[in-house]
Amino acid sequence: MDSSSEKISYNAGQAKGQAQEKAGSLMDKASDAAQAAKESLQQAGQQMMEKAQGAADAVKDATGINKKN
Repeated sequence: MDSSSEKISYNAGQAKGQAQEKAGSLMDKASDAAQAAKESLQQAGQQMMEKAQGAADAVKDATGINKKN
């Protein structure tokens, strides 16, 4: 192999390594974003459940179902 083809091969290897590194970084960012979205949805779901329970308790209080004898 002459020096020009070795240089081309080296540059191609460098470019491939950089592309793989960028792809890995993008995948990490996508994974982080997906995890954040999952946590946000779980938190919203928990808040909705708490509000629903509060509403159910309010109805029970208003109708006297919760009153102790």
